[in-house]
Amino acid sequence: MRCLALTLSFALLAAPAWAGQAVTLKTQIFDPDGVVTLGEIFDNAQAAGRVVVASREGQTVVLDAALVQSIAHRNGLDWDNSEGLRRIIVGAQPAAAQRANVDVLTYTRNLSAGEMVQPQDLIWAKVAAAPNDSASDANQLIGMMAKRPLRMGSAAARHDVSAQVVIRPGDLVNVTFQADGISLTLQAKSVGAAAVGEPVDIQNTSSKKIIQAVASGPGQAVVGPLVDQVRAASRTQLALR
Repeated sequence: MRCLALTLSFALLAAPAWAGQAVTLKTQIFDPDGVVTLGEIFDNAQAAGRVVVASREGQTVVLDAALVQSIAHRNGLDWDNSEGLRRIIVGAQPAAAQRANVDVLTYTRNLSAGEMVQPQDLIWAKVAAAPNDSASDANQLIGMMAKRPLRMGSAAARHDVSAQVVIRPGDLVNVTFQADGISLTLQAKSVGAAAVGEPVDIQNTSSKKIIQAVASGPGQAVVGPLVDQVRAASRTQLALR
């Protein structure tokens, strides 16, 4: 990030003063050589297209849209940013044919595994290609837990997250069985972790026998016919997100 800041500062200080030229953001923003220029970001950048904006070390680099707009202006280019973009994501040149940029939800910060996704953690941005299961609505992700470390600027996908964990290892859990008018509940200790509708291993504290149940709520799990009901309800809730 320090290298990026220095590169941007240099561009701001060293930019020549050309006459204003209206430009538009490219629908395909790729950088084949690790050096991002105004010409790779904007159509019709002309001579200003050679101005270096940033360097790219990974597969993508996330640029602050306001700073890019300022660099463009100082180099005689006028970009009105009518879409109100806050970030611009530049990707590596793909080996295959280019794909048009698409607007997708991206992460505004790095998230650790187990962190809950908050509304301020998501923003719409342009990327080269969206994941097959990219989130079409922020509500599909808000309140969910990151399954792995998530990187700022990466496209948000449904496989990144899972429902909030309601049972953790070592929790005392009430396990319920219901069938044919019979209802039984016993208390056991959880061996694993699970969200609602997910399987979890439970150990009987007396016999030490381990059985598999399905989490139904905080400190609650079910076995037997109730399992299908809990899983169906969980799938319905996820589908409504």
